Amino acid sequence: MRRPARSQVRFAVCIKNSGYEASLEIGKLYRMIPDQEAERHGYLRIVDESGEDYGYSADRFFTIDVPKPLERALLKAAS
Repeated sequence: MRRPARSQVRFAVCIKNSGYEASLEIGKLYRMIPDQEAERHGYLRIVDESGEDYGYSADRFFTIDVPKPLERALLKAAS
């Protein structure tokens, strides 16, 4: 029996924070929460400095793929 596929954890680096200086830091890596509806409208759901997830315009971020060992380390550090 196959296990269901785990949703891929994704990360993005903030490249523009104008208007959101208290919530986003330029150059910082943020965890993305999968949200296809938001992405269809040009937004990414990002866990920001408050620790909560909010929708931000996708042009504020550069999405990246990280190797599994780094992903595990980042998720452990965030918990």
